[in-house]
Amino acid sequence: MDENRGNSGVGGSGVPAKDSLAETSRLSGSQQAGVVGAGGSRGAANGSRVNAASGPAMGSTGPAVPTTEEVLNEVAKSASNIDSVVGRLVLDQGFATLEEVQQCLTRARAEQVDLNQKSLAELLVDNEFITRRQMERLREQALAEKAGQKIPGFKIISKLGAGAMATVYKAKQISLDRMVAIKVLPKKFTSNKQFIERFYAEGRAAAQLNHPNIVQAYDVGKAGEYHFFVMEFVDGTTVYDEIVKRKRIPEGEAVDLAIQTTEALLHAHERGLIHRDVKPKNIMITTGGVAKLADMGLARAISDKEAAEAEQGKAFGTPYYISPEQIRGELQIGPPADIYSLGATIYHMVTGQVPFDGKNPSAVMHKHLKAELVPPDHVYQKLSAGLSEVIEMMMAKAPLDRYQNCKDLLGDLRAVKEKKSPPIAHRDFGHADLSALAAAEANAVATAPAAAAVKADAGEAKRYQLYLAVMGGLLVLSVIFNLVQLMGR
Repeated sequence: MDENRGNSGVGGSGVPAKDSLAETSRLSGSQQAGVVGAGGSRGAANGSRVNAASGPAMGSTGPAVPTTEEVLNEVAKSASNIDSVVGRLVLDQGFATLEEVQQCLTRARAEQVDLNQKSLAELLVDNEFITRRQMERLREQALAEKAGQKIPGFKIISKLGAGAMATVYKAKQISLDRMVAIKVLPKKFTSNKQFIERFYAEGRAAAQLNHPNIVQAYDVGKAGEYHFFVMEFVDGTTVYDEIVKRKRIPEGEAVDLAIQTTEALLHAHERGLIHRDVKPKNIMITTGGVAKLADMGLARAISDKEAAEAEQGKAFGTPYYISPEQIRGELQIGPPADIYSLGATIYHMVTGQVPFDGKNPSAVMHKHLKAELVPPDHVYQKLSAGLSEVIEMMMAKAPLDRYQNCKDLLGDLRAVKEKKSPPIAHRDFGHADLSALAAAEANAVATAPAAAAVKADAGEAKRYQLYLAVMGGLLVLSVIFNLVQLMGR
């Protein structure tokens, strides 16, 4: 693995990948973390060694050289659990020699009475045998290894990220010799039945799906006090990371990612599941450019009336991308809700801005409900009109004014990709419900004969009025003519 590349795990960690794995987490004290890279080139058996425990032991062949095993045993006896793992990793990775580790152990033993005694790792840094970044990486791996001992069958490699709900590790599944991501529920939630049920519900929901654009679920279970969820490891980044890195994603690339994510949602919807938390952090991108929808933590079966009734009136989702009906906690939440969230995600991708912003989540959600959407091509004028139309239709306030299913959305997105006008979202139709337009047209056709009849009656009346005027005029002329003749006699 190239340690200069960022690696991203899955499962709702919400932590962007860093260019250096050592910078994934910045904690203090014994929690400082990092990820160890490939082994260095420094050998562990070069040069003479001095036994720190007994001093120089001269013999016929010179100073006695302790073996790696002897040094590790001494580390295990003299240091903390974490330090003993760090000591082994330092030697395994070639970051320090046996002689250097021995020197630090001697100093550590001399400072045992000191209340400010430093750890083995800190002493290695102080003596400039390893860098602070290397120490952080080693401690990260040591902590991960310690946690991995709690989950049989897996060897923890590193911590990928941590959120309020779970910590995600990169691990190796020993039986199948493959890399996986393991999502572990924090101990503080192990007594909370609601959190545990939701955790397992995520695993069950993900297990129902098998699609190249969805992160694959492998296993969910409990080991000791730990509840864990094993899934596919995605070597890459997230849409969110790319937005942060590049400010906005080029239209062509964004459309490709949108098409793949829509196909993932179509697969989930056809199996009766609504994701309910589509957002940039939940769309992974592999090194090959493949989009993978992750985190089924809020997924719910469309037909699950009991869950819908239990959650009625409550808002579930992420404020920047949540649909209006989710904010209202409506009973009926269907595919248009995911389509709205994907629309907000695409909006963020191509403009570099979220559709609605505010001082707090409540303010943002109020705008989703009431504020008019600024067309994305007004925010970023280089955006094509076709994609802007698609996004606007995806983000219509009323579910009936959006695409009703992902098949229709795919058709429009593919048209945009081919530089064509999206047939459903084209501006000639606006965002009005097509059925309403058809009804209006039918009504216009039905009222046309009546309107024509009224128009015909009006024309007849005008002709009759003209006839009366002409006849009246002739009568007046006749009377005048007769009077002139009488006066002449």
